Amino acid sequence: MRLTLLALAGIAAGLAAVSASPASAQSRYWNDPSNREEMQYLDDGAATAQQAPIPRQLVQFDGRYAPGTIVISTSERRLYFVTAPGEAIEYGVGVGRPGFEWSGIQKVSAKREWPSWTPPAEMIKRRPDLPRYMSGGIDNPLGARAMYLGSSIYRIHGSNEPDTIGQAVSSGCIRMTNEDVVDLYDRVKVGARVVVLD
Repeated sequence: MRLTLLALAGIAAGLAAVSASPASAQSRYWNDPSNREEMQYLDDGAATAQQAPIPRQLVQFDGRYAPGTIVISTSERRLYFVTAPGEAIEYGVGVGRPGFEWSGIQKVSAKREWPSWTPPAEMIKRRPDLPRYMSGGIDNPLGARAMYLGSSIYRIHGSNEPDTIGQAVSSGCIRMTNEDVVDLYDRVKVGARVVVLD
């Protein structure tokens, strides 16, 4: 009996040691719905990898915008995809930091899955340490999807820094969590109108 209790105590201590291991030693996975491929994220202690800090939701919205339109409110740090007259899906986004805000009307000119990234010349001038080219993948700052806006240097894209959603930190692009950008990407058509408000 005593040996059984000692064995059980040893097992319990072993389980406690495993569960007490630091979160940084663990990994999390995110399934890309387009190819069912698991993409690994290092665990930062969040409940799930890339959990949206601002959950998407269906909301009542300004009825003057046609279904299929994207409306971005820079001040609210929200993107609205109009689904029906007076209704939209609201997403949390990261926007341009002070000095990099912009407003206007564009159209989605292209869509890419796991896009490569070539920093524009303006960005290289400010940040000469940046790579000149980065192939698509989990380390790429454009994340899982990108929607290119006209012939501008701006995009709506995913992010490998989900904690920046809801903040003004970009060089003018609109950032989303990878889960949210995949959801939006599947809804948006090339040619969709994009309205960026202050």
